[in-house]
Amino acid sequence: MPTVDVIDLNNNVVGQVELADAVFGAEVNEALLYESVRHYRASERAGTHKTKVRREVAGSGKKLWKQKGTGRARMGSVRSPLWRHGGTVHGPVPRDYSYKLPRKMQLGALRSALSAKLRDGELKIVSAFQLADHKTKNFASTLKRLEAAGKVLLVDAAENRNLELGARNIDGVEVLRSHEVHPYHLLGAKRILLTQAAATKLSESLAKSAPAKREQEPAQ
Repeated sequence: MPTVDVIDLNNNVVGQVELADAVFGAEVNEALLYESVRHYRASERAGTHKTKVRREVAGSGKKLWKQKGTGRARMGSVRSPLWRHGGTVHGPVPRDYSYKLPRKMQLGALRSALSAKLRDGELKIVSAFQLADHKTKNFASTLKRLEAAGKVLLVDAAENRNLELGARNIDGVEVLRSHEVHPYHLLGAKRILLTQAAATKLSESLAKSAPAKREQEPAQ
């Protein structure tokens, strides 16, 4: 099991925590990470694009000239797709881009993302975000002491009102609860700060669904 240092809000080591090897020390599967991010971004698409067909564009429905005898091609409406400002043929219509991704793939991608961030030294465990107030200025100083700059992801196990209010006006900082964490959030952050409770919760819940390692049979 990987053992990770636990720090306080002053960036001092106050203890250690053992995390599940199947969650924070798993083999990084890049294919799973790709599919998970693709699935998340597809579900976020609005899908509200729309073009007008010939029955929806403005214009008269009167036949422009008689069918025969003019020497011109026959034309029935000014709203024809062949004309400027006419309708659009086979244009985009509102649709839902989301699709179902197997739960085993989602959990496997989450384990890969956590393992990759811990391996790269971009994940830290904080004892708790016990803030005296919800002032943004004070919390910005806390992030500076924790050496968390740029895109930062803060994960707590339960609701923390002071944390949410103090961080919401800081550019690049996102606050989530442990059950809301997605590989997309983890991969998009340069620094990840997990509370000890959140790390333990993720470690226990994801370890239950991790596939058992197969023991290699001795060569004969």
